[in-house]
Amino acid sequence: MLICCQRDIMKTNSKLFFEKQRYRFLKYLCSMEEIKQNSLRAWILAARPKTLAGAATPVLVGTALAYADGQFHWLPALVCFLFAGLMQIAANFINDLFDFLKGTDREDRLGPERACAQGWISPGAMKRGILFTVAIACLIGCILLFYAGWQLILVGILCVMFAFFYTTGPYPLSYNGWGDALVIVFFGFVPVGGTYYVQALTWTPNVTIASFICGLIVDTLLVVNNYRDREADAQSGKRTVVVRFGEPFGRYLYLILGIIAAILSLWLLSETLIPAIITAVIYLTLHIVTWRKMVKIHSGKKLNSILGETSRNMLLMGILLSLSLVISD
Repeated sequence: MLICCQRDIMKTNSKLFFEKQRYRFLKYLCSMEEIKQNSLRAWILAARPKTLAGAATPVLVGTALAYADGQFHWLPALVCFLFAGLMQIAANFINDLFDFLKGTDREDRLGPERACAQGWISPGAMKRGILFTVAIACLIGCILLFYAGWQLILVGILCVMFAFFYTTGPYPLSYNGWGDALVIVFFGFVPVGGTYYVQALTWTPNVTIASFICGLIVDTLLVVNNYRDREADAQSGKRTVVVRFGEPFGRYLYLILGIIAAILSLWLLSETLIPAIITAVIYLTLHIVTWRKMVKIHSGKKLNSILGETSRNMLLMGILLSLSLVISD
């Protein structure tokens, strides 16, 4: 009799649990439907806040390098953070709009939903949002001219051009396999080197190594994204390196990028052996665990979880690297 009662209680609890989860899911769907076109919530979703870690990490490392060399200045460092973040948001808006106009964001999209494709933001409003965000980023970036030379204007122009030509123009760079190289330049050398330069007014070998590290770990995000979308990209005519060279290439490219970044971190932190080993071992361990999960999942929407883990690994690497540089001072 007691056993029967326990079974009934367990069944009731189980039913209540699933009903609760169903209610939460339906509530979530309803909340998605309530997104008003061009509302603040729509713009926040279009900005894709989770991607800002990729913009902040290189600036953090560049600032840590400046601090380690006794050249830290908080105002230009803060301006670099703001400029990088705003340009990342502008790039997200540009990709959102022009992928929609090209018809790349179809109903079978595996990645996070896009604002224009979902109707959250109208194409006209998105164009105005792009111009506004780029203008604010450039105005804020002009503050750096008080700390460094006019050459920064050229760097700023290149950043804006990269944000547009990555998806747009007669030869969209991301559609022709140049995405990985450009990530290493514009998420490695430009933010790390630029952040260090506006504070120290020079360039060192360590800046070069740190730039490579940041470029490589941020590129792991792009590789996961392209690995997940390889079939859809092939159908859309988007020839990323994963589409060009196949799934095995993308799988091992992801692994190799992390291994090289870990080795370079040992080189960069060679004067502080214990922090160097801790940084390299923690990042490489997490990277390999994530890679094994990626290989096991292989395809489909479940790869979005790998994108999240990769972002976590990248941010952790940036923090550990920065802390190690600061304590080596």
